[in-house]
Amino acid sequence: MALKKNPKVDLKRKYRRIFETSVIIALALTIIAFKYFPEFEKETLSLDGPQELVQVEDVEATKQEAAPPPPPRPPIPIEAPSDEVLEDIEIMSTELDVDAQVAAPPPPPVEEDDDDAEPVFFVAVEQQPEPIGGLEGIQKRIVYPEIAKRAGVQGRVFVKAFVDENGNVVKVELLKGIGAGCDEAAMEAVKNTKFTPGRQRGKPVKVQVSIPIVFRLQ
Repeated sequence: MALKKNPKVDLKRKYRRIFETSVIIALALTIIAFKYFPEFEKETLSLDGPQELVQVEDVEATKQEAAPPPPPRPPIPIEAPSDEVLEDIEIMSTELDVDAQVAAPPPPPVEEDDDDAEPVFFVAVEQQPEPIGGLEGIQKRIVYPEIAKRAGVQGRVFVKAFVDENGNVVKVELLKGIGAGCDEAAMEAVKNTKFTPGRQRGKPVKVQVSIPIVFRLQ
């Protein structure tokens, strides 16, 4: 069973009464203090420093005028010819003779045909020129360079041959080479080869053809 406290020593029973009594006493003291002591002493501060008055003047806004353009540069003086030079000048007569006969200008020179103009070689024709004896005949004319043999150089050289109407090789050009003297040997062999001339519409014409030359060590 819970123990009951003695009413004489139980403080919680008197807590509310004590709180209300304390509030009433505090309010009464506050009212008495405001009623009998309403004024408080005030301290006055004195400023001994002199006071200066500053007058502010209104400044009118001024409009900035554009600067005048600079004066023009003085002209460069040019030396006038002296009187001696003017005396040496003779003014010819400018009168025209209407009845005078004027010779006709010479005719323009006649343009002569340039016989040294480079001939035009066809690239594609109806019948392409072919080497007499075939590519085997060109291969037989090849002299394998000793430098290429020692270096083991092998490959394919492409030579462009310009063949005229008679089947003769007029000029050769190197398209792709392998070096070591093989290019020169291939061009020399093609240049010394006779071709059947190329034909266009049944007539022999100048044609350029590409010839492959094979260099292979055996």
